[in-house]
Amino acid sequence: MRVQAQGRAHDRKKFKETCETVVVNAHGGLLLLKHEVDNGEMLVITNPETLEEQECRIVYMGDPGDKGQRVGIEFLTPAPRFWGVEFPSESAIH
Repeated sequence: MRVQAQGRAHDRKKFKETCETVVVNAHGGLLLLKHEVDNGEMLVITNPETLEEQECRIVYMGDPGDKGQRVGIEFLTPAPRFWGVEFPSESAIH
């Protein structure tokens, strides 16, 4: 899924880019970013279909690759409907 991410890059300059998700869940996801960012930095991601925005924190940084860097994000507040996907509820798993 494509989303728009905006925040501050490693050089402290603001950026906005359209990126791909690798994995999504109710608490965040894994993005493929072209900009270099720092762990712990804040991002705002926008779902282009709903225009919903979510603030999130970078909690994981993978190795840079040809298509960008895998960056794990965590929503500041859980947003299970942000991705437009139904996730099984925690209670349904037990």
